Amino acid sequence: MISPILNKLGILPVNHGTSTGSLHFSEKLAIQKEIFSPVDGKLIAAVNHTTPAEYEKVILAASKAFEAWRLVPAPKRGEIIRQYGNVLREYKSELGTLVSYEMGKSLQEGLGEVQEMIDICDFAVGLSRQLTGLTMHSERANHRMYEQWHPLGVVGIIAAFNFPVAVWSWNAMIAAVCGDVCVWKPSEKTPLSAIACQNLLRQVLKENNIPEGVFCLINGDYTIGELMTRDSRVPLVSATGSIRMGKIVGAEVAKRLGRSLLELGGNNAIIVTPNANLDLALRAVTFGAAGTAGQRCTTTRRLIVHESLYETVKNKLVSIFGQLTIGNPLEKGVLVGPLIDKDAVKAYLNAIENLKKEGGKVLYGAEVLSGTGYESGCYVKPTICEAENHFHIVQEETFAPILYIMKYQTIEEAIALQNGVKQGLSSAVFTDNLQEAERFLSAAGSDCGIANVNIGTSGAEIGGAFGGEKETGGGRESGSDSWKAYMRRQTNTINYGKELPLAQGIEFNI
Repeated sequence: MISPILNKLGILPVNHGTSTGSLHFSEKLAIQKEIFSPVDGKLIAAVNHTTPAEYEKVILAASKAFEAWRLVPAPKRGEIIRQYGNVLREYKSELGTLVSYEMGKSLQEGLGEVQEMIDICDFAVGLSRQLTGLTMHSERANHRMYEQWHPLGVVGIIAAFNFPVAVWSWNAMIAAVCGDVCVWKPSEKTPLSAIACQNLLRQVLKENNIPEGVFCLINGDYTIGELMTRDSRVPLVSATGSIRMGKIVGAEVAKRLGRSLLELGGNNAIIVTPNANLDLALRAVTFGAAGTAGQRCTTTRRLIVHESLYETVKNKLVSIFGQLTIGNPLEKGVLVGPLIDKDAVKAYLNAIENLKKEGGKVLYGAEVLSGTGYESGCYVKPTICEAENHFHIVQEETFAPILYIMKYQTIEEAIALQNGVKQGLSSAVFTDNLQEAERFLSAAGSDCGIANVNIGTSGAEIGGAFGGEKETGGGRESGSDSWKAYMRRQTNTINYGKELPLAQGIEFNI
């Protein structure tokens, strides 16, 4: 089933892992990485890791391309992105299927990820005509002040496996219309989806005679990413991944006074108050906790329920989780696919064992599935556990479908529990009470970058800035004015008079 799709997307049995525009590099000494699907455990293809010598060629090609790309009018840059969006529309089914098969998320989520790419292309096209600056009144006569924004240069993008293509597009499409060029290092666990995106993009670049190097691809483990984080020719590194990884990237980039845009771990909570619509809340919690097999940075990991509803919510969730279909994510009706690999399964089991040691209780799940349809060994049951917020394991992010449920008495206590972790990405409250909702959204409420009322923690739209606070990294991607992260600000003052007055009334006569 997957072979015709791979062929259509230009994925060969062995694919080079380095690309600049229409160029491919390959060296005999390159390490070859085999990519297996978590869906059925089968080999999909093998990818050559980028060597240091190839990396150098890529950066040189990108730097050269920037010299020309930055001078292309922004609306013209937007036209290239518009065309790419149309190509994605044409290949949405194939690319979405590959994303699902390579990563393990449901087909609907794979198709949704490609749709997110299409949406960000549309957003970027509009943005290409709205890269505005401010004008200011000067205190000096016959002077005009304004600010403008210029592209930074080479933007390095380090992506995670859970969204193999969408998060790259958040960065690359916005950076491109800003006049930057991009070097993309996808996760070594999901490089084939990235190669497919690059193949589709190459069609557009070739048809429009775009310089090679505007969009580049490198492939490999953390060592190839280290080359980029330490490279002063890459003024901005946007990295998505764990808090541990983000601290390393942020420190390395800071050493050379570069910029980093970090989107790191989440430990997201939903508060359910006595004034909640329980039907809505239960649906949101289920998708938030079990969707993508718990492998989203916005996954719902903690459920904070008012004591008056606790038993009802707990029992209903156990019943709902018992009805979730787990299996091949490409099959219709399957809601939960596999974890990315067996290491993720080990982390799932370890988290449950640690929870028990701390005094928590498993209400449902805690099982690795085996037998027909589960041959890859990566399928687990979404799990519900009773826990306390202070448990060490609850304070950490486990990239697996484990939901920790706890109770509260007052809304102030609930918000304190929600905020009582080191991560600060997404949060939600379910209530029809205006005072509770506004309290949650106030300065004394949620301390997360995303705070929702009557919707879950997952499923952010591209129109809003995406990102979190505290150890989530503080970066913002996608919508709103996130484009400013990819540009440098310049203040300009023009003297159109015959005198040379100084600011603050300073006199310096010669």
